[in-house]
Amino acid sequence: MLQKMKDEIELLSRHVLVIRAVMEHQPIGIMKLSELLDLPFHRIRYSLRVLEQLGYIRATPAGAMVTPQTEDLLRHLDDNLDDLICLLESMKLKPGK
Repeated sequence: MLQKMKDEIELLSRHVLVIRAVMEHQPIGIMKLSELLDLPFHRIRYSLRVLEQLGYIRATPAGAMVTPQTEDLLRHLDDNLDDLICLLESMKLKPGK
């Protein structure tokens, strides 16, 4: 059960890494992102497809670009992650229990 959650968090981490790289280097293609992030081409392609379906990036002839929705995601990312961390912390066994 927890391994599946860990895998999902690692995937989310990669998606955020890709979003940040696109934002910094846009427009950028899959090959350049793969090289820049040192990730396999197929993983970059998958992340870009997911992010495009969610509306965070858009494909252009020159390469991937972020959308205004991306700024909103990144603006609230730390707060949302803090909420998740608090939820996970609350699940820990307390010492002596």
